[in-house]
Amino acid sequence: QGNGSIFHQITEQISSTIVEIKQGNADILGRLTSIEAHLSDSDGRLLAAETKIETLSLDLANLRSRLDDQENRARRNNIRILGFPKGIEKGNPAQFLGEILPVLLKLPKGTDLSIERAHRSLAPMPAPGQKPRPLVVKFLRFPVKELLLKAARELGKVDWDGHNIMFFPDLSKALQDRRRLFLPVKKILRD
Repeated sequence: QGNGSIFHQITEQISSTIVEIKQGNADILGRLTSIEAHLSDSDGRLLAAETKIETLSLDLANLRSRLDDQENRARRNNIRILGFPKGIEKGNPAQFLGEILPVLLKLPKGTDLSIERAHRSLAPMPAPGQKPRPLVVKFLRFPVKELLLKAARELGKVDWDGHNIMFFPDLSKALQDRRRLFLPVKKILRD
């Protein structure tokens, strides 16, 4: 009988251990099911978020393109002039340029420049010894801007009081960067 009671106790312990293992397995299975449901839900939300991000990225690119277009349209009648020393305009750049540009670019007498406004660019003040900030000139009429750029191109090098004066269209930074990408191609074509 002593062996029977020990056998009975061992059997009960094994049975209770098996019941605990089964309960633990059921808990683990429940947790796995919960995790799988959560992962499935998270995957769905992640896919929706990725789709939304892709849509927003396309919208942002479209809006940037439109903004750049609007900025360049607003600058359509502008010219950037580099080379005039700092302070030469004596507080009135429009008057100074209205007097000096026709002479400098050898424009026909009586050419009406119709300068709407002129100012130094909004870049930070240069340190002593650095090039002065460019003058930005806005003309009332687009053909006047084109006339000045054409005259400057035809003259080639424009000198004034020992300073090399250069004329450029006023373009947005984004457009300047895109144009800069073509410089190696232009060099190859020139060569």
